[in-house]
Amino acid sequence: MSIDQIKAFLAKMQKDPEIKRNVLASSTADDVAKIAMQMGYEFSGDELLRFSGKKVGKVTVKKNDVPGEYN
Repeated sequence: MSIDQIKAFLAKMQKDPEIKRNVLASSTADDVAKIAMQMGYEFSGDELLRFSGKKVGKVTVKKNDVPGEYN
């Protein structure tokens, strides 16, 4: 299930400063999903956005509104 994959990835990210840096440097949820996919986690950027507002450990997923972005 994708939610379990997201939770597992976020838990790993909390323990690995390099992953955290890469995620924080990402521009989109799809970029974060690609980082996760390279590590064997399977979820889409859309699934990650739907997880917005939820917390895993010390990490809260938050959608950043970008000026000029179309919804």
